[in-house]
Amino acid sequence: MAENRFDGASPARQVVARLKVLPIVEGLVLIAALVLPLFLQDYLTVFATRVIILALFALSFDLVWGYAGIMSFGQALFFGSAGYGVALMARDLGITSIFLVLPAGTLIGLAASLLLGGFLLLGRHRSSVIFVALGTLTGSYAADRLARGWYYLGGQNGIPSIPSMSLGSYDITEGPVYYYLALGILAVVYLLCRFLVRSQFGLALAGLRENEQRIAFFGYKVQHLKAIVFAVGGTVAGLAGSLYAFHEGFVWPNLVGVVISTQVVLYVLFGGSGTLIGAVIGAVIIEGVSFWLSDNYREIWPIILGVLLLLVILFRPLGLISFVLGERERVGSFGARPEEKRNAAP
Repeated sequence: MAENRFDGASPARQVVARLKVLPIVEGLVLIAALVLPLFLQDYLTVFATRVIILALFALSFDLVWGYAGIMSFGQALFFGSAGYGVALMARDLGITSIFLVLPAGTLIGLAASLLLGGFLLLGRHRSSVIFVALGTLTGSYAADRLARGWYYLGGQNGIPSIPSMSLGSYDITEGPVYYYLALGILAVVYLLCRFLVRSQFGLALAGLRENEQRIAFFGYKVQHLKAIVFAVGGTVAGLAGSLYAFHEGFVWPNLVGVVISTQVVLYVLFGGSGTLIGAVIGAVIIEGVSFWLSDNYREIWPIILGVLLLLVILFRPLGLISFVLGERERVGSFGARPEEKRNAAP
């Protein structure tokens, strides 16, 4: 009966039934980001660029946690390590070309995540969630202490006055040019991540997120899948860290520490994990609200922000994106639906 009702429905009702919310949200966010600098003052464009880079960083964590269930409390380790790496290249070697520093930072993030992920995830025994969370937290804390105590890295003061990133003879300085550069990189990485999570590998990740034991029963090497997505997340974080270092013009120990690692967790929690776009939205809203509150309620803004985050997490555990995105679309669909197969059949 249900099938007959669907087959006999008007074309308009069928279109509504198949309407995807996620592409609409993604398109609206992209359009808003493209036109935003046209309406912002210069200092706000600089702030918006920083938010775009942090959204890229949040994307890396959403891959790790939202799709593989790895609670990485040390995601800033890859972000900050890449930032320090490109800062040293610029300071000691005079290398600032965008074609060298961004790939170098990306490779640093990849190498660091492979080392840490191999140690935590590819042992003889299956790693628990708590073990990986504490292991990544320890790695981030150790990197923070190392950076603070190593004179070559500038100690507590970090590495200031990093030269501008260059494209040939042109210096890419903060402003609209850097904003659209960061936005373009975010868009490309987002599309690649979307392709990844909707591929056959993404299907395994979706099953891993929903029921890890069943995926292992089907013959998948669960820890290997986790190690791969952990490395991909570290790679994206390294790219974000490289952009951040040149945009801010200096790096400091907090970039590899626990504070920023926790911050990116809040981005994804607030926006909605396992959706990619939720991580971007979470970063934008939290940073935007923090900026506004700190400017208008300087004494109590952290308390207000904390209460707001707590309310969202309590009443919308799947994040703000769950207001418009259903569970089926959040998990994702793979292949054609049964009714589409019937319609396509001769």
